[in-house]
Amino acid sequence: MRIIARTNAVVKARIVKGLTQRQLAERSGLSYAYVSLLERSMKTVGPGTAKKLSEVLERPMEELFQIE
Repeated sequence: MRIIARTNAVVKARIVKGLTQRQLAERSGLSYAYVSLLERSMKTVGPGTAKKLSEVLERPMEELFQIE
């Protein structure tokens, strides 16, 4: 089981919140490089990270991530 970001949904939610990748990284406790890879679906995420990003972006996990 892998959790992968829905690229367009994550980027759109970040932009709607008015955040840069660096700001999202800071608020979620992740590195800028990780957020960049995540937004390009080049990195999977763990459940805790998906939850934290969903909280920061104020969007449901199901909208931002898919389970494969």
